[in-house]
Amino acid sequence: MSMNVLIVGASRGLGLEFVRQYLAAGAKLTATARDEPALSTLRELGATALALDVANAESASRLAWQIDGAAFDVVVVCAGVYGPKTTGLTPPSESEFDTVMRTNVLGPMRVIPQLADALAPGAKLAVISSRMGSIGSRGSTSGWLYRASKAAVNSVLVDASLALAGKAICVAFHPGWVRTDMGGAGADLAPEQSVADLRRVIAGLSRADSGRFLNHDGSAIVW
Repeated sequence: MSMNVLIVGASRGLGLEFVRQYLAAGAKLTATARDEPALSTLRELGATALALDVANAESASRLAWQIDGAAFDVVVVCAGVYGPKTTGLTPPSESEFDTVMRTNVLGPMRVIPQLADALAPGAKLAVISSRMGSIGSRGSTSGWLYRASKAAVNSVLVDASLALAGKAICVAFHPGWVRTDMGGAGADLAPEQSVADLRRVIAGLSRADSGRFLNHDGSAIVW
């Protein structure tokens, strides 16, 4: 029986690469994107494509009935934006704050509760966070709004691991510094390598891993 996988935020970058790799591995794949060109690309690849904008309350509210009874074995929440590339204590504008926090924090807070009844027993729920959200290992102030959003989504993930204890294994991941639109051309890792690493770690997760913050290679990151 093929694995049943949901990728939330699959229009480009890591989300789209997850779709490609899981489909190549023979998974039954459902993926979300915001616009029709991205949805068409997902359909052409062989995925079931669902329209979803995590930053829009009305759009997000439609997810639950579209995945009712799906019994996903793996869910990866990838939707995210970087926001202003400021360094130091430069206040973001209200619109910048709203965009980043609505997408990176409110989005998962809207989506994850709707997944609860669509998970197979022992499902694995991964949220793509960032090492930049780690407070314990922080040594830079670059992108401080993005950092704040990822620290917040880490909190959301831990709460999800408590709420879904016994039902799902919930983990926050740092995907590495990846050559995507967000990471830039000078980043260390190709998307293909990052996702291959993440898929391997996801496959090996146990219940003892739930609520952890892990690097793409499976090593632990301090909160």
